[in-house]
Amino acid sequence: MTRPETRPRLRLLIELAARDLWHDRKVSLCIVASLVAVIAPLLLLFGLKHGVVSQLNDELLSDPRNLEVRMLGNYDLAGGWFERLRAQPGVGFVIPLTRSLNTQADLQRDSQHFVANAEVIPTASGDPLIAALPSPATLEQVLLSASAASRLGVQVGDTLRLLVLRKLDGSNERGELTVTVGGVLENSAFTRPAVLVHLDLLVAMENFRDGYAVPMFGFLTGEVAPVRERYARARIYARGLDDVASIASWLDGERIESSTRAREIESVKAISHVLGLIFAVIAWTAVIGCVASLAGAFLANIDRKRKDLALLRLLGFQRSAAGAYVMVQAALLTCLAFALGYAAYLVGSHVFNTALGANLADDGFVCKLENIHILLAFASALLIAIVVAAVGGFRAIHIQPAESLRDL
Repeated sequence: MTRPETRPRLRLLIELAARDLWHDRKVSLCIVASLVAVIAPLLLLFGLKHGVVSQLNDELLSDPRNLEVRMLGNYDLAGGWFERLRAQPGVGFVIPLTRSLNTQADLQRDSQHFVANAEVIPTASGDPLIAALPSPATLEQVLLSASAASRLGVQVGDTLRLLVLRKLDGSNERGELTVTVGGVLENSAFTRPAVLVHLDLLVAMENFRDGYAVPMFGFLTGEVAPVRERYARARIYARGLDDVASIASWLDGERIESSTRAREIESVKAISHVLGLIFAVIAWTAVIGCVASLAGAFLANIDRKRKDLALLRLLGFQRSAAGAYVMVQAALLTCLAFALGYAAYLVGSHVFNTALGANLADDGFVCKLENIHILLAFASALLIAIVVAAVGGFRAIHIQPAESLRDL
């Protein structure tokens, strides 16, 4: 057979297979129904698994505190230690911290708007806590938590005073610095009153409390502050949820005590594992039953159409064409069944998301599949159907053309 004849014969083979399915549409409908009965529930089940687990993961990731590895206590950490920490796998963000007693300050807009003992947090570019907000570019620019901004009644661009108190040589001194609000955090990111500042400003605050001269706070009394080379703690964030435990383990090896939200993370992993096991058991049971059903249906259909297949052979189709004829029919039936199953999934997922997602956020979902999942599911269904049909196709290629003439 020459190559130009191949395409017309292939089109003829597909057309004959489709016409034969339409002629025996009752049998075809039964096969399609058996496939839909497996495809639709599996899509819904996997959609629920992926949707629930993805929603829980998104909720964990949306709260930066779940990625934080909090150091407990104060230490004496040199600059080289921070470099070794940043080099650890899974570390997403690291910035030094001063002693815990020096991470508080008062904020004042006027006599009626005042926040006492607000937390002072150093930040920089890449900090998960500030998300898309720009980090402070100068020492006079700060970010505020939502609660602090609400109490002070300020917005982006407003100015306020940052107040730091100390006792030096028996007298109380109050340093002041006028700062500009560069951004306000979401309330979900940090619920307590806090001000996020440049690291150098936090160091200057600690130097001021330690009795050194800090001109920016209006005081030249005290000795000149030394160059800072060591810090007491660090703010540490993992790159992902799976990296939190490894960072905490590394800190433990450094004899540094830390705390994490490992319990919440492990609970999500446990839910994912349980749902994965349930899906796997149901999926394999359904697939095995579907394979057995399809194998019986295709084999019975071949026995019923031995004369039709023999006639194809008599008309000049080769043995491979007889086997391909069976697999083409299986592919056509699977495509139709998957389309109907996917339509059923869309209806079912809408019902689930409407009924069960009422208490979630506006963009929340409980049943969802990505496009890659749909493509993989379709490819898997098509592959299974073709492999099962290939068993019947093996029988079809042994049908002799003479069988079409026996009853004449």
